[in-house]
Amino acid sequence: MTEGSTDSQRPAAPRPQDVRAPLDEVDRAILMVLEQDARIPNNALAAKVGIAPSTCLGRVRALRERGIIRGFHADVDPAATGRPLQAMISVRLQSDARQRMREFEERVTTMPEVRDVYFLAGVDDYLLHVAVADSPSLRDLVVALNGMADVANTQTSLIFDHVRPRGRF
Repeated sequence: MTEGSTDSQRPAAPRPQDVRAPLDEVDRAILMVLEQDARIPNNALAAKVGIAPSTCLGRVRALRERGIIRGFHADVDPAATGRPLQAMISVRLQSDARQRMREFEERVTTMPEVRDVYFLAGVDDYLLHVAVADSPSLRDLVVALNGMADVANTQTSLIFDHVRPRGRF
């Protein structure tokens, strides 16, 4: 967000009501194991956590319903799909675009180059994680972003490597 703007100017995303309800030790253990291996079979997960498989299945289902587990994803190397060049693009919107932030989000999330969109506090409004085929493709993407009427400014930082910590909770 730019100076002077507030979270109240951006419509709240729908969220489950009890996502902030406290987690017990078993729920935390389940989440820690799933963060390390989201493909672990339920029986193996239950054994690692020390509960019955039926209990484990119910707890995982409840964690999903509460919005704590937001999904299970494959972490695919962008280079393997023909997009070896990654960058983070900071986006600052025009001050009069605050009421259209959801429209901006919907537009950029349909772009095939955009892997993640982060809504920020601070000088910039958004941070886009993108993956493209090459430098001209990145230039074209940045030009397209800057061509959007609601975009005031962008700043691009190339990503040399992405190291993802495992097993932290």
